[in-house]
Parts: sequence; C-alpha cells; structure tokens
Amino acid sequence: MSEIILMSDARVAAIPVRESGERLVDVREALLVDDRKHEDSQGAGVYLRQGVLDRLVTAQAHLPDGLRLLFVEGYRPPALQRSYFEKYAAKLRAGHPRWPADRIRAAASRYVSPPEIAPHSAGAAVDLTLADSDGRELDLGTPMNADPEQSDGACCTGAANISAEARARRGLLGRALGAAGLVNYPTEWWHWSYGDRYWALMTGAAAALYGPAEPDKH
Repeated sequence: MSEIILMSDARVAAIPVRESGERLVDVREALLVDDRKHEDSQGAGVYLRQGVLDRLVTAQAHLPDGLRLLFVEGYRPPALQRSYFEKYAAKLRAGHPRWPADRIRAAASRYVSPPEIAPHSAGAAVDLTLADSDGRELDLGTPMNADPEQSDGACCTGAANISAEARARRGLLGRALGAAGLVNYPTEWWHWSYGDRYWALMTGAAAALYGPAEPDKH
C-alpha cells in the first residue's frame, strides 16, 4: 500500500506559497450546491478560487450521463478551521490521554487539516460527492465527513470495507477530478484540492499557488 502523507507532515508545511492573487468566486451558478455546512461558515463555504472552480466544471463535463458533482463545502474561514481542528483534537485527547501532542496532531490531521496549512482556508479545497440527474446524493460508502473512528476507516478513499457499487462511484469521481488536475486527500474520499501546499507536494510543483484568503463579500 502506498504511503499516506498526512496534512501534518513537515513536507507539506515546507512547501512555499507564491500567491497568485486569484479571486475567490461563488460556485452556485456553475455547480449543484448542498448547503449542509454553510451555516458554520456564514455562507462563505460557497466560494472557491476561480482556478479550482474551472477544474470542477471540467471534471463534471467528463462524468458519465446521469451523474453530476454535488458541492458541499469550499472556502473555510481560518477561525472556523481552527475551531474544527481543536474540537477533533480534543476528542482524540479525551480518548487517548497517554498520547503525546505530536501524535494527537497527526491523528487529528487525518480528518481536519492543521489551521496554518489548511487548503480550505486558501479556497483551494472542496468537499464534494456525486448526485444523480435529479440531484439526489448517491452512496459512496460513508456519509460525507465521517471520521476514521465512526467509519472504521471506510472514509479513506481506498478503503476495502465498502460495497462494490460505492467503490465504483469513488473511482468515477476520482478519475474525473484527477483528470482535471485536482488531488485527493486519501483519508477523506470527498476532499479534493488544487493549488494548495498538499497539491504542490503531490504533483511535484515548486510552490503552492494559493495561501489563506478572504472572500470579497459573503
């Protein structure tokens, strides 16, 4: 099995950022949007960098007939990212009081990126899934945002403990998004990004294109 590089890995943080200055844009005219996460971000979650949105539109065009992308969350304000990370780290700490701080940080980063390098806070990452032509969400093996403990690891993109149908759908999603230039975070089948530090490390790019950002309005 290939090594899974976590967001907490020092190699991710070591990637420099050469900010492109590209705007954050609203995705709602281009994609089918589910608003389950947008209350947390006060509406900012419908934004992405223009280059990421362009690639999602390309990916959607290459899905088989009857399938479409279902966008759930894009941009995440830094304060919200920190809150998510600290909440999950506290859950792990309560369950494993003997774990040292570096182990808690690494384990937490399977599910929530450390705030200082978070792709969502750069507008570079998207959480999404597949829907049918009527907009009904399809089963890809776990609920979106199921953590490793809840799902017995089935949240990992390559998990074996899911149905053949769900595995096939993950494959369709991955081929479309990968062909459009996005990379997956392998502990979360729903998380894909372009232009961030993790993307740069995975693709061999010299630098990330996007650092922390703020929408013009939301």
